Amino acid sequence: MRICIFGAGAIGGNLAGRLHKGGITPSLIARGPHLAAIQANGLTVKYTGGDVQAFKPPASDDARDLGPQDVVIVTAKAPALPSVAAGIGPLLGPDTAVLFVINGIPWWYFQNHGGPHDDRRLARLDPGDAMRRAVDPARVLGGTIYSSCSVDAPGLVNVTSPINRLIMGEPNGRITPRAEAIAKALIAGGMDVPVVANIRDAIWAKLMSNFSSGSLAVLAQSNFLTIYAEEACRNATRRTVAEGAAIANAMGCKVTADAEDVLRRLSPSAHKPSILQDLELGRAMEVDAIYTIPLEMARLAGVETPTLDLLVTLLKLRAAAAGLYKP
Repeated sequence: MRICIFGAGAIGGNLAGRLHKGGITPSLIARGPHLAAIQANGLTVKYTGGDVQAFKPPASDDARDLGPQDVVIVTAKAPALPSVAAGIGPLLGPDTAVLFVINGIPWWYFQNHGGPHDDRRLARLDPGDAMRRAVDPARVLGGTIYSSCSVDAPGLVNVTSPINRLIMGEPNGRITPRAEAIAKALIAGGMDVPVVANIRDAIWAKLMSNFSSGSLAVLAQSNFLTIYAEEACRNATRRTVAEGAAIANAMGCKVTADAEDVLRRLSPSAHKPSILQDLELGRAMEVDAIYTIPLEMARLAGVETPTLDLLVTLLKLRAAAAGLYKP
């Protein structure tokens, strides 16, 4: 199976290491010093427990160097999707599947959704329908991942979490052979990869963690361990999880508001969420996919979100002040 990872940063590097360990060395689309290091010396992925995957995959910033694939796994962040749309074409053969593993609400969310919102466009996430035109809906699979990792140096990815779980599924709710084949390839490398019938439920469940933890971490510029030592932050998370679950349920998804589970998982962790890493490294921040679009859905469904409104407004002001987000 020919697999390319488009956007081989922290998450993409993690998945590349899992695929390599399972017997498939993927090709990579990367950029900058990280790409140069991979081309010169290969990619090293360090996992908790001492497992290290060090290998030299084909890597480029130009998809024409890699050619058509059986599967493309897009792990680039939402602000980079216009460049993905512009560059992905040479990777797509007649039957290439494209799995999007992206934080927050994905650009394809309303494709094959059914009901009154079927095929609604999300222009904030896909300006000018660039991605929709580049990737036919029949190719799309969705995924959401639980894994704490970072690029610690060019060519070096450090996975600090013992949990490495990728939940994936087809937007139309079917369990397909192509989804199972991708899962099998990652499972062979030690990844937990359930294939589910309603990937949107899983997307909203992950957002329950993102809503408050990411915003609080950015506002405090601190890791989870630090912010959740404060009871006020814990209480804010309880409120935002309840508000987020109300939005999800109003949009037809089944999500349980379990703030205590979120707090149990995140409170002991010294990890900084990716949106805080972006702030500190001066990279475009994933504000719209994780925060703006869910709140637009809340307005669409008539759900009140006072705590989220405040945190997201402050987050946007912080990101805009850093020059990393344009409202």
